Amino acid sequence: MEEGKEKAQKGLHAFLKRKNVEFSAKRYGIDALGAMAQGLFASLLIGTILATLGEQLNVEMLVTIGGYAKAATGPAMAVAIGFALACPPLVLFSLVAVGAAANELGGAGGPLAVLIVTIVAAECGKIVSKETKVDILVTPSVTICVGVLLSVVAAPAIGTAASSVGTAIMWATELQPFFMGIIVSVLVGIALTLPISSAAICAALGLTGLAGGAAVAGCCAQMVGFAVMSFRENRWGGLFAQGLGTSMLQMGNIVKNPRIWLPPTLASAVTGPLATCLFGLKMNGAAVASGMGTCGLVGQIGVYTGWLADIEAGVKTAITAWDWAGLILICFVLPAVLTVLFAAPMRKKGWIGKNDLKLDL
Repeated sequence: MEEGKEKAQKGLHAFLKRKNVEFSAKRYGIDALGAMAQGLFASLLIGTILATLGEQLNVEMLVTIGGYAKAATGPAMAVAIGFALACPPLVLFSLVAVGAAANELGGAGGPLAVLIVTIVAAECGKIVSKETKVDILVTPSVTICVGVLLSVVAAPAIGTAASSVGTAIMWATELQPFFMGIIVSVLVGIALTLPISSAAICAALGLTGLAGGAAVAGCCAQMVGFAVMSFRENRWGGLFAQGLGTSMLQMGNIVKNPRIWLPPTLASAVTGPLATCLFGLKMNGAAVASGMGTCGLVGQIGVYTGWLADIEAGVKTAITAWDWAGLILICFVLPAVLTVLFAAPMRKKGWIGKNDLKLDL
């Protein structure tokens, strides 16, 4: 009996190996996660940048293009994950529907829902791929049905779990500005780098005012911090990809060495209260911009449009030099300087290795 069980296990192992199904932290926590970040960058973030430019420059075509790019967020992430998992063509193409369902049903936790659901659907699709004579029907059916059904059952729960981060942020906004600045800045900054949508959370919560300013500070600390800290490894490509794109690109490296997350997170704990208590930095533009950081300068544009709205409403008389100083220091200068200062001793102690921040760009 034991011999038969061992034989069955070996057979299953051989089958999974033939199907390239590998249950490992590297495959799912590094390869799939890193690819998902690129899919997010190539859809939602690029779309937001184009749409914002179109709105500011009054170019309607850019707004339209950006809208279509943002609408493809779920499918783009799912296909990117499928590519990382080396899915056969029929499985890969079927993940478009899976990504759309998981992202929509996941709400604020859409990216996290897409990651989990797509991995399960992709592996199921790979298992049945080319195992029947009607592969053209079976493989897409299994991939889509598993993915969509799992989305219906699990994606809302995943979204609710992700939204708990938003609940914590709401609680933090009720505190005094100093503590609120630290908590909001750190939490939203972390959400920006995690595979959940900090922008969607901020939009859902209507996170504006001082809380929105602290959120901008935290996001900028992550993006600018990682961009500058990893410049020696990633040079200019990494600087722009992270500084104007997303710090989520570092998630694969964070999984391998969580210590690299400390410098930008510590920087956000400093810039957050400075934003709320010293500069009075407020996000009175669109709430979604609170969670965008320096992505396409959407966060900064949001603060600027908020100033204009306040002036038009009579709440603010003019944009002052102090306003500009606060925006520049909180969003660019301090995140860069503080992150490098926090990272220096960690590099000397070997906590951050030579290629720990290297991106595959």
